[in-house]
Amino acid sequence: MSTKTSIDSNGIYDARELGTAKMFVLGLQHMFAMFGATVLVPALTGLSVSATLLFAGLGTLLFHFLSKGKVPAFLGSSFAFLAGYWAIAPNGEAELLPYACLGVASAGLLYLILSLLFKIFDAKRVMRYFPPIVTGPIIIAIGLTLSSSAIGNCNANWWIALVAILTVIVCNIWGKGMIKIVPILLGVVASYLVAAITGNVDFTAVREAAWLGLPFRMENTVFAIFKAPDVSLIITSIITIMPIAIATIVEHIGDISAISSTVNKNYIKDPGLHRTLLGDGLATIAASLFGAPANTTYGENTGVLALTKVYDPRVIRIAAGFAILFSFSPKFASLVSSMPAATIGGVSLILYGMISAIGVRNVVENRVDFTKGRNIIIAALILVLSIGIKYGSEAGAITFDFGSVSISLSGLAVGAIVGIILNAVLPGKDYEFGKDPQGDSSAILKV
Repeated sequence: MSTKTSIDSNGIYDARELGTAKMFVLGLQHMFAMFGATVLVPALTGLSVSATLLFAGLGTLLFHFLSKGKVPAFLGSSFAFLAGYWAIAPNGEAELLPYACLGVASAGLLYLILSLLFKIFDAKRVMRYFPPIVTGPIIIAIGLTLSSSAIGNCNANWWIALVAILTVIVCNIWGKGMIKIVPILLGVVASYLVAAITGNVDFTAVREAAWLGLPFRMENTVFAIFKAPDVSLIITSIITIMPIAIATIVEHIGDISAISSTVNKNYIKDPGLHRTLLGDGLATIAASLFGAPANTTYGENTGVLALTKVYDPRVIRIAAGFAILFSFSPKFASLVSSMPAATIGGVSLILYGMISAIGVRNVVENRVDFTKGRNIIIAALILVLSIGIKYGSEAGAITFDFGSVSISLSGLAVGAIVGIILNAVLPGKDYEFGKDPQGDSSAILKV
């Protein structure tokens, strides 16, 4: 089989034409693309980095199995549940984190319920509540709400961040062959090397870490709760955290829409949202039960797809394999964890921007009519609530008190809920799932 050295405008759907070695490099790039954000969640919450890597890999493989291996999506740590972890274990208390994980696992059950609804009812009837006027602004908001973490990381050392940014730009715009395909990986390597040479990397933890080790301990899993369960805390965790799934489910639909738009295939139709939601939900439940963060389809990797134009799901599965392999090496986890924040920030700056740009593309390609007041109102409230609550409230969320129980909803959750409700009740709906925006019902809709 000949090796392809250039990429046409349609992208590459079968990476085997690039050769095995290049496929593995592409898989490594996808792993590094998700790594910064994925390990940041356990770093912020006190959960295990190694367990996070293990279940990101296993969750991704489970997702691909259930979605017939068709969707090039990677499942990494979800930021949406941070408020839930902090509500139950504000200081990362080891004895409280399993209760928070139980709440997240319970939230995963909502994915299974919605998956069943998609299976029972025609997707067209369910998707009427998630049209482009809702999913588009949510995708835009996802990228914009993540942007602060990218800037915060860049602030650690803008020169190192600029090395990553410029490397990605130069490789993607002027690179040839393989260089054009792996700009993110090259950006990470170049920035990391510059940081190491200039003395901006502390390798102490790497030297002290063991080469091999188990990714998790049973005392840190949900199963440890049942030795002496605190029933009140169990109920509080479930009630507090389960509603967050409303936002992550809409985020999931938005991500699948974004991947569909990027790859130019309608994954909402085939393999169907009932399969992708089932995979995401089961992956989240499995990860949470064993003390890892909730999984979610990762926008960073969608950004990589858009940059490289290599759309083969096999590459994502290779990345999942790398994540599983490296989860058994504390030394590798320490090596990547020692990556300068500015390196992560520089790469994330581009990837998060790509997410928002994909959201704009989602709205444009579906020809959302912004001359209609209802569409302007829906988009405006989704954006303002999602971003405003994120940056305008102290905890980045709104808390509702119901006596002894408090429920916190992130800006994305509030924006998503408001957008769905307004789209359902306001007159003038003009979106029909499965119908081309130009009016050809037989065409494949770019979602």
